[in-house]
Amino acid sequence: MKKISGLLLVGCSALALAGCGADDISSPGAGSITINNPTPTPTPTPTPTSGVVTPAASCPSFNATGGLTDSGTITGPEGEWRVCTLPALVDVSSSLPKVSGVLYRLNGRVDVGCDGGFSAPTSAAPFDTTTASCGGRTLTSDTDVTLTIDPGVIVYGENGAEPAWLAVNRGNKINAVGTVSAPIIFTSRQNVVGTNDDASQGQWGGVVLMGRGIVTDCSLGTTAAKTCERDTEGSVNPAVFGGRDNTYNAGTMKYFQIRYSGYVLGANSELQSLTAEGIGSGTTLEYFQSVNSSDDGSEFFGGKPMFKHYIAVNADDDSIDLDTGVEGYFQYLLLLQRDGDGDALMEIDSNGAESDTPRQKTILANFTGVQPSDNSNSDDAAVLIRGNSDITWANGIINVPNNECLRLNGSGTVPATITANSVVMTCNSAIYLGTGSYTAADTKAQFTAGTNNNDTFTSTLASTFVNGTNETGVPAFDAKTLNSFFDTTDYIGAVKNAADTWYRGWTCDNSTADFGSGSACTALPTT
Repeated sequence: MKKISGLLLVGCSALALAGCGADDISSPGAGSITINNPTPTPTPTPTPTSGVVTPAASCPSFNATGGLTDSGTITGPEGEWRVCTLPALVDVSSSLPKVSGVLYRLNGRVDVGCDGGFSAPTSAAPFDTTTASCGGRTLTSDTDVTLTIDPGVIVYGENGAEPAWLAVNRGNKINAVGTVSAPIIFTSRQNVVGTNDDASQGQWGGVVLMGRGIVTDCSLGTTAAKTCERDTEGSVNPAVFGGRDNTYNAGTMKYFQIRYSGYVLGANSELQSLTAEGIGSGTTLEYFQSVNSSDDGSEFFGGKPMFKHYIAVNADDDSIDLDTGVEGYFQYLLLLQRDGDGDALMEIDSNGAESDTPRQKTILANFTGVQPSDNSNSDDAAVLIRGNSDITWANGIINVPNNECLRLNGSGTVPATITANSVVMTCNSAIYLGTGSYTAADTKAQFTAGTNNNDTFTSTLASTFVNGTNETGVPAFDAKTLNSFFDTTDYIGAVKNAADTWYRGWTCDNSTADFGSGSACTALPTT
């Protein structure tokens, strides 16, 4: 994530997202707000008078206090929609059903429940509803709140006095399960009215999941005492994540898109697409597409995320960012950056105190990262690994012909490490960078120590990310030997060949990546 320093307290209703390193936190807090919403080129298509969508007669019922507010209609290229605005706090389990002609609106931040604390309440110590509050609102129910979103639902954020984003607080869950033919879409108002183009970004906040997983770089407590928690920077009230439960379940998100997020709050201070803070292995994340985030495709802070089928297209900062003691497991990743924009394909940090435990331990398998040109990024290479991070790669493809591929930063008694097997890289002539105690030769030695690696590979990728002849000829590594979470594959990269179309149907297309889904990211589905 882009650089900003400092920590401020934030409320469960005022969530924000952490940044590039553990000490660099992005925030939706107070400060001058700048919206990065460039004038579309060419001029957007005028709103038609005979769109295929007609507005529903009314909003559906919604269990949370206040229900859904009927905010009238909104017109875009697809027709006219009924706008149903969520309350600022979803205080009891509630559902957003798929209704023809309905869009759901986040008018500023929306909280799913309130913070349930470091540990789950027990029968001996139940949640105290008489004294708890969330953003100044007194609770009338437990924190065990689930927001369910049906397949095909579209939720859009509209910024008011504060940017719009969805915050799922500790002790609460989201159940957003789309399908291949009916993905769930989180997007911006500009996308709805049809003024976006392939360069649009930074128009609303995003989705934030907070959990009780183990974190480092504490705002509260210490790692030594196993009481570490972190504040998310921003506005008045605390929004805390972390605990001791790396099996924490924040819910399920599957077959979903997050478009045009990463709201710009000020210099180097932004929200991003998906942020997972202290979530655990009980959380299910699969089939996700981030589109045109003005910050990271997503960022993971601590905990134990386990994620398959991850796509980040046109992230203006890092395609994936990993921080603060995360124990992550990721398989099938497409990291696709716009020509001339973006920072690193992967930025892998942990905090500056390398003696903190746990060290970050993340495995990424079957990934394909494409960066067409040297984007003059601040990380200097397509992949940056630093802090107390121990990273394992298996079956990877890095195609960045105009940039260095890999930078390791050596700091602390035990600096960051990389272990790679069956990974190929197409880079500029320098290939490696080393900083701190590491030289470029040290970085090279770590990468080449594995099996079937090639740092002077000639890429034959087709259609941007599909394996070609040269990729097919590289022997695969059995990632299942690293952890049972992984599938055994007989190929490197995220996409084996033209017949492998796991990315098709639930995604949207733009000029950087045509997934063959037949649905432009600048448009909305009408069924």
